[in-house]
Amino acid sequence: MIYIQVPDMNDSLSTVTIDDKEWLLRFTYNEIGDYWSFGIYDLEEEPILAMTKIVPNFPLIHFYNYTDLPNGVFGALSTEGRIGRETFNDGKAEFVFIPIEELEEE
Repeated sequence: MIYIQVPDMNDSLSTVTIDDKEWLLRFTYNEIGDYWSFGIYDLEEEPILAMTKIVPNFPLIHFYNYTDLPNGVFGALSTEGRIGRETFNDGKAEFVFIPIEELEEE
């Protein structure tokens, strides 16, 4: 499991290496709806997956089957019922990537 830091910014790009390939993850906070979204971009900042709402304990790219996506599951692990502005900062949620190999072990 790879733990990914969600920056304490309303909009950010983070570089993450998964399976020896670099990806850009965009985290955006929506103040009106009080929720976070994330997207996956290539290194030229071209979107591969548009902004997806982050909900707790759900495989966020489950319904996307693009071959360009990392082979595994992104998600937010939390005991909270929703992910608000401070949920990651307070340690009440962690954003993770679980490689497919680890999922198959279960």
